[in-house]
Amino acid sequence: MQNNPKSILEQYWGFNSFKGSQKEIIDAILDERDVLALLPTGGGKSLCFQIPALAKEGICIVISPLIALIHNQVESLKEKGIKAIALTGGIPFDEVNNLLDNCLYGNYKFLYLSPERLQQEIVRDRIQQMNVNLIAIDEAHCISQWGHDFRPAYLKCSQLREIIPSAPMIALTATATKIVANDIVENLNFINPLVIKDSFSRDNIAFSVQWKEDKRYRLKQLCVKTTKSSIVYVRTRRLAQDLANYLNQNDCSASFYHGGLSKKEKQVGLSQWLENKVKIMVATNAFGMGIDKPDVELVIHYQIPDCLENYFQEAGRAGRNGEPARAILLTNTMDEEQVKNQFLSILPDIPFIKLIYNKLNNYFQIPFGEGNDQQFQLNFNGFCETYKLNPLITYNVFRVLDQNSVFALSESFSKKTSLQFSTTKERLFSYLAKNRGLAHIVQTILRTYGGVFEFNTKINTFLVARKAGVLETMVFKTLQQLHTDDIITYQEQNNDLELTFLVPREDDSTINIFAKKVKELNANKIRNIENMLAYINTDKTCRSKQLLNYFGEKVAGNCGKCDICSAKKSKDPNLEVSIITKITDLLKVRKQTSRQLINAMNYDENAILNSIRTMLEEGEIRINMKNEYELS
Repeated sequence: MQNNPKSILEQYWGFNSFKGSQKEIIDAILDERDVLALLPTGGGKSLCFQIPALAKEGICIVISPLIALIHNQVESLKEKGIKAIALTGGIPFDEVNNLLDNCLYGNYKFLYLSPERLQQEIVRDRIQQMNVNLIAIDEAHCISQWGHDFRPAYLKCSQLREIIPSAPMIALTATATKIVANDIVENLNFINPLVIKDSFSRDNIAFSVQWKEDKRYRLKQLCVKTTKSSIVYVRTRRLAQDLANYLNQNDCSASFYHGGLSKKEKQVGLSQWLENKVKIMVATNAFGMGIDKPDVELVIHYQIPDCLENYFQEAGRAGRNGEPARAILLTNTMDEEQVKNQFLSILPDIPFIKLIYNKLNNYFQIPFGEGNDQQFQLNFNGFCETYKLNPLITYNVFRVLDQNSVFALSESFSKKTSLQFSTTKERLFSYLAKNRGLAHIVQTILRTYGGVFEFNTKINTFLVARKAGVLETMVFKTLQQLHTDDIITYQEQNNDLELTFLVPREDDSTINIFAKKVKELNANKIRNIENMLAYINTDKTCRSKQLLNYFGEKVAGNCGKCDICSAKKSKDPNLEVSIITKITDLLKVRKQTSRQLINAMNYDENAILNSIRTMLEEGEIRINMKNEYELS
């Protein structure tokens, strides 16, 4: 052993003691034991594998799901003078070869990989030649089909056990139910592992659900009052940009972050937020993984997440410095139906999966008992149009068939053509007057997609061609011309995708093999939504207690700070008298709306609304035609 763990902690991280179960986990790894570590967000998961890897001779293999997370950790290690390499997508073969040579001969301590890299023979072969001292599987819930971010490529992680059987393995996650934890242990072939679960309780975070019909106004209110860093989570790229613009227009410095931005755009936006040049980051759910910003004071979910695991992990990015913080979920009566439509209405059942598989075989004219190892090009939009299929549900069927090895789907499948008009409307009309041959397709795009002047917008070129009554090649040609003439910024992605069939055509028999598993997974997704909605709609049980109970952690006391606990406190009659006195004084000066009263008083909003309700019932105040309150 080169150094003892405490010396390494002090030398590289400047801490003089471990927290939680870190030391017990590290000692187990140094004793060559497998470990499953279930630690809360901010619980110091990365130190649990980085320190024992530095304490031992050899290199640590780290599997991580997100490129941003990988690069963040590698850069952090390099800044400490620790040699680490990231092997992610988009690197040419020669460079991959050189990087792997560096791992073999360059005294590197960490090799970070995306799980997809394990499918490359050269990567597996070189790892087998390395002196691997530890295998770390980060965000290990991705390996479980019951987990909230299941990624089929994560199932390949078990290959590392076969390649380097002598190395201990650690799996880490911040969100795992009992069934997910068991699945991780089974899939990774752990033998007598140490399973550590620290309390997921975040005592410094006040969780709340706020029902507001005007969510934008409430978002602005919350952001104006927050002095430190905030994150606003949304589900779509467009909404991220839209809300960031709205907040900037209302004197709240904001940026946005999503998967559609270039690497440079992401780096600029992230650095501005990390350096506190921008207060609010409006982002889709991938943002935050591996980003250690301790002073986030407020996390807002503007839309309902698809499961409590995602919600808890994202909300847990608040208050990592231990200071008081808030996690607020904004919702209204429309959101519940919207989340059901988005996540449940597109779950394919077994008859529909069989239908799509049958149509694919007929489309490619594959005879019964044949087709394995054959490759085909498919225009997805054209296929859906031919058979009048819902693209979203059909897309999910393709994913199911891919995950169950009926066929292998090319990575470009999920990418779409996107554009944004980079000129003014006036200049565009002048341009079209001179280029009348382009006008019809441009007008079709403008009629079909709102916001193309404000946002980078995904478009369906097949749909545009059909509406315009032209060939799809003409749409691509028009878009290229507009891009050349600086009318639009444009990223082209052909709708063709590649399918490699992996099994012979057996029709229903092919699907029956995994039909039970699909039914169970669909049922699990339905349960996830039901649990999420139950959390939102429950107003009797402490929010923290609800969340901890979901993860199998029983707690006796209430948090005392969530919206439900605060509402119970707000029923204090002495507090109500004080608020009613203040409301009376304010209304003596002028008539005011409930918003104005809330902004004028330093009391809990629910307590103010309860007091207003009491005053109305007692006839002390009334409401006029302008929705203003006045003294009776």
